[in-house]
Amino acid sequence: MKKGYILGIDTSNYKTSVAVVDRESNIICDQRRFLKVKQGEKGLRQSDALFQHIVNLPQLLEETMSIHEHDFDAVAFSSRPRPMEDSYMPVFLAGEGYAKAVAAALRVPAFDFSHQEGHIEAVKAFSRHRDKEQLLACHFSGGTCEMLRVRDNGRGYDIDIVGGSRDISFGQVIDRVGVELGMMFPAGEEMDRIAQSADHASQALTAIKSDRGWINLSGIDTQARRATEEMYVTEAAPIIRELFEKISDAMAAMIEQCAEKTGISDVLLSGGVTASGFIRDTVEERLIRRGLDPQFGSPQLAQDNAVGTALLGGRVIWQNR
Repeated sequence: MKKGYILGIDTSNYKTSVAVVDRESNIICDQRRFLKVKQGEKGLRQSDALFQHIVNLPQLLEETMSIHEHDFDAVAFSSRPRPMEDSYMPVFLAGEGYAKAVAAALRVPAFDFSHQEGHIEAVKAFSRHRDKEQLLACHFSGGTCEMLRVRDNGRGYDIDIVGGSRDISFGQVIDRVGVELGMMFPAGEEMDRIAQSADHASQALTAIKSDRGWINLSGIDTQARRATEEMYVTEAAPIIRELFEKISDAMAAMIEQCAEKTGISDVLLSGGVTASGFIRDTVEERLIRRGLDPQFGSPQLAQDNAVGTALLGGRVIWQNR
């Protein structure tokens, strides 16, 4: 008898990810490989990212399949950024192609989901909100800054955008400042370490205003990069700390305002920006004081991964058995 595993594949603009989960939602395998970005650059073109996924996937799949090749009930993959008909990015074609080929070879079904649904499921499945049918969810990553009303539809999630950034994302601001200071892209982890270790914050930046859950970030992006021009990283530590303080304040304000207008107090925070230790501690404390129930999940599962996608595949094939 099969043990019952689901293979998950996610090909974002940051990582190539492959994961395996079982019927009890145990993570059997979680492999990820950062896409390579040249020093000084702030991201990849879609064609370059797609090529790197095509190079990375065979090795990641070979390592995974060599252990579990006869035990899969299905393959799940991310086919688009959001669960909407017009949502499309070329990078997801790599994961889709490999997933369908593996599923055909194993004679098992292949299920597609959105990258955003995978982010939500990766946190929700291991949180105290796992059985909630409706949640307020945040997707704060390098390319996304959205507040979402999320409803479980039995297969994945129905999602309505109820707030967010009207221009760039939190992750873009952090990465741009970090790269300007000489850090490798993505710069979030290094920036977070500096923010946590800085002994004080500067007073160089203005607050990010939130209007009913909507913000603009281009202003603080420009301010932060100007403030750190021609600085060494060690000199910039107070500005980095203040930047993280301002981002945390804006994030908490957005969540509070969206909770008020939706009437939802259960909050799920996903996306790579929410892996920041500085942001997690600051935002969680403030939201709890306001009577909300935030759930961050583990920092590893907040980042791009294929675990959530695999878990969604398991829900489809096992929930009615």
